[in-house]
Amino acid sequence: MLAKEVIQRVREIQVRTGRHVADVLAGQYSSVFKGRGIEFDEVRPYIPGDEIRTIDWNVTARMGAPFVKRYIEERQLTLMMLADVSASQDFGSGTRSKREAAAELCALLAFSATFNDDKVGLTLFHGSIEQYIPARKGQKHALRVVREVLTHDARWHDDSSPSKRSGETGRRFRSWPWRNNHRRSTAERGRQSTNIAAAIEFFMSVSKRRSVCFVVSDFFDDNYVRSLQMAARKHDVIAVLITDPRELELPSVGLVSLQDAESGRTLFRDTGSPAVRAEFARQASLRVEQLEQEFRRAKIDFIHIDASGSIVDPVARFFRIRERRRHR
Repeated sequence: MLAKEVIQRVREIQVRTGRHVADVLAGQYSSVFKGRGIEFDEVRPYIPGDEIRTIDWNVTARMGAPFVKRYIEERQLTLMMLADVSASQDFGSGTRSKREAAAELCALLAFSATFNDDKVGLTLFHGSIEQYIPARKGQKHALRVVREVLTHDARWHDDSSPSKRSGETGRRFRSWPWRNNHRRSTAERGRQSTNIAAAIEFFMSVSKRRSVCFVVSDFFDDNYVRSLQMAARKHDVIAVLITDPRELELPSVGLVSLQDAESGRTLFRDTGSPAVRAEFARQASLRVEQLEQEFRRAKIDFIHIDASGSIVDPVARFFRIRERRRHR
């Protein structure tokens, strides 16, 4: 994107998401994520009337006088977003690519956090860590987060186009993000496999305090659930799957070539065949169901967002579910 287009796009997202935050999400965000725990503050001498269970026996034995642990409510949170910027994220069959949907989601979350005076950080990844923006407060910082997700240079394509859109306008679906188990050489940056586990490990290394972590990806990767589980022991981890309608259902347009956006490998499918379309839809639906089941077993919250639809509705629904769960 050109600088002028970037500014215009970010402003559009700011206006649209800012309105949704003010009208819908800010209060829900606060009730779901605010004041969820306590944080150790200091050790001080015991005062008659203090709870006996707060006595720090180690310090008491060392000092020869009773001391108690003092805690404060953890009101300010850190919201960290791990956004997948692999080539498959540039796919979009409608007016919005998965990357643009991810940017709008990050805007919703970042502005909700900013509205509640929380810190916001961002990690962009694919085969390795592409960019890390430490958590800070303020609307300018939130806008920077949105801009980076939206405009991060995707250098995985074979041509100079920043994004290849796919759709029903032609019979060659370029950069189709179909699942590819072939491992690319790490020597060639543009052919690195998405590595969610490495992104989680990086997040764990830079986030010492408890954070709320949204992992935004299409999850075309393997062997990352254990890393998510380990992160969830300390942090509040939410997996956000972003899909495009054409990843779930093929149109009937005859023989098409589908190209892996990251490896460049190509396969052919006869979309004129009802059996081919039905099998494609079955496998795609099964993948989403299996992802949701995997995350549920790992006790990881899950949000599924359609890049062509509303970003607000799935997030608001997730907030409502979390709120009901807290009051059970």
